[in-house]
Amino acid sequence: MIAATHGYFKAMKRYRAQHRLDDQPAAKPPIDPYQKALGLLVRREHSRRELVRKLTDRGAEPAQSEVALDCLVALGYQDDDRFARALARTRAAAGYGPQRIRAELGTHALTAEQIAAALDACEADWPAAARSLAARRYPGGKLADPKQRRKAIEFLLRRGFDHASTFAAVGGWRMSSGDD
Repeated sequence: MIAATHGYFKAMKRYRAQHRLDDQPAAKPPIDPYQKALGLLVRREHSRRELVRKLTDRGAEPAQSEVALDCLVALGYQDDDRFARALARTRAAAGYGPQRIRAELGTHALTAEQIAAALDACEADWPAAARSLAARRYPGGKLADPKQRRKAIEFLLRRGFDHASTFAAVGGWRMSSGDD
């Protein structure tokens, strides 16, 4: 059996050498930036910057990508405002705070007005969200322990909540003021 396998590989090597199959690079057909961007938008919302990067990574010409994206914007298929609102709602529902969401939206080359509008569209009660997240993460009397309280504060700050919401969520205002 091994000899038969070895013979097969020798025969394939001779065949490839005769037909020069190893020397020819596999030619990829050029991508249509419009169709590729439309395919990406069907799955989820994308920012313009994100689409440009993805099209460039897939080998599209930058000029063709810009023309395709202008067409998609004109048709209403791609909208940075809609993308910002969708991303902000998704992140808020996942338990992230406004500072983290604002930072993530900033990486997509959105304007300050677009970011503010997206956060307003969330209609989230950030202090209540911080309290809920702290209660789920640290149930029962865990927050009575100073070490657990510190961990909860660090956790909420990493999640993007401001200091006021964070300390209010774990009862830290009373602890930090020294009124014990």
